[in-house]
Amino acid sequence: MSGSAARTATADVVCLGESMVTFLPSQPGRLADVPSFGRGIGGAESNVACALAAAGHRAKWVGRVGADGFGDHLVDAIAAYGVDTSAVRRDPARPTGIYFRTAADRATDTHEVAYYRAGSAASAMSPRNVPYEDLLASRVLHLSGITAALSADCLALLHDLTAPRDGRPLISFDVNHRPGLWRDAEAGPEVLLALARRCDLVFVGEDEAEEAWGVHGAEAIRAALPEPDVLVVKRGAEGVTVFSRTGGAAEDTVTTVPSLHVDVVAAVGAGDAFAAGFLSATLRDLPVRDRVRHGHLMAAAVLTVPGDLTGPPSRAHADRLAALDDDAWGTLRLGPGWTAATGANEEVRVT
Repeated sequence: MSGSAARTATADVVCLGESMVTFLPSQPGRLADVPSFGRGIGGAESNVACALAAAGHRAKWVGRVGADGFGDHLVDAIAAYGVDTSAVRRDPARPTGIYFRTAADRATDTHEVAYYRAGSAASAMSPRNVPYEDLLASRVLHLSGITAALSADCLALLHDLTAPRDGRPLISFDVNHRPGLWRDAEAGPEVLLALARRCDLVFVGEDEAEEAWGVHGAEAIRAALPEPDVLVVKRGAEGVTVFSRTGGAAEDTVTTVPSLHVDVVAAVGAGDAFAAGFLSATLRDLPVRDRVRHGHLMAAAVLTVPGDLTGPPSRAHADRLAALDDDAWGTLRLGPGWTAATGANEEVRVT
């Protein structure tokens, strides 16, 4: 991390991006058949901020919402996690984005999402109206490819924030390739690749890298993204592989950590939670293996509840699990309620 950025930081992590009001189904089924919905919040970057704040870090969310009731709800709900929302701007001319989704796993054909975000307040973010003093006064600035897809102004903002500058914080970037968001679907992958190559820490899924760039396997992804000091390749059930360089080293250190066995309740929000866990451990300067393990544990907390957000395990509890030897880690199984457990029991068990 930049020394000057760290000395003047007023936040550990600043997360920039759109947050929306989410409407969650009262029962499984098609959107056409669901009789009612419950209200929640959703947004990749604000999810990361909420998880980091709940884990005890100074987290700030920077975004733009409408001057409407949904905007009020978002700001209040995100602040309730302990996130600093003082830099959020209100737009009197544009609405807060909302979306509806089904209960099915988003990786399945039965999953449906209906977005109402075109022309939203967040899509008007640009280098002219976002408070740079808040974005840059942090140890880490976390961004995602979703923001780049929202508008030309949003893309210009990300392009500017990822440019080299004195005292820049560590730039964390989650590729988050969402083909449906891009007006020019063919341009999206090229834009995301260019942005990722300008960042210090990059998260990317093996499946999305193949879909976006036609590359398969961790080594091939690293070849496509040689610049970031840390590249985190999420490989699903195969685990996570991290390519890292420290102290000006020319060669990568390659670290692979197996995934956990998790009794999944809902497969939503895990990617954001993983990023939060990895960033939390990065802020604490833990070894790369433990950064990945904390990412897995934070993801497991979300996977074992119905929504996108939940309280993480205590730091002491997470540290204890992250310190397990390889054999114990490989046989650990986490189920609903495990974050409140203090030892091996029916929710945190070795199989």
